[in-house]
Amino acid sequence: MIHRRLIDPLLICAALVAAVPAFAQPTATVPTVQAPGNDGEAERPTPYDEQLSRLAEILGSINYLRNLCNPKAEDGWRTGMQQLLDTETKNEPKRRERLTAAFNRGYRSFASVYTNCTPQAVVAEERYRNEGATLATEITARFGN
Repeated sequence: MIHRRLIDPLLICAALVAAVPAFAQPTATVPTVQAPGNDGEAERPTPYDEQLSRLAEILGSINYLRNLCNPKAEDGWRTGMQQLLDTETKNEPKRRERLTAAFNRGYRSFASVYTNCTPQAVVAEERYRNEGATLATEITARFGN
């Protein structure tokens, strides 16, 4: 039997990767904005960018906590984040940078607090995992086809 804690990251990321192409297509109703310093390349913001950024931050936090408390566990969170970046930010380097920065922010926020696995770190990882699962479900339910 596969332990639930090992399969959750893969399910969340797989659900997002499967749904992202369906709602990542630009529509005529989404305005094009010029990103500062983007040398004339237009970016298309999506209505779920804030949620996606929060999810990236959660993935970074979970990645740190999971490695701290269970270093032998499969690294599905980082792999999932890479798949999400590859799918969601194709030809959008600024957007990729923002999501990567969110992932790193989540990672560093816990790295600055926890140097050893503690009961609080385990609880934090579980809460973030639950928040990530909820957020992934909400994003796919609202913006997926």
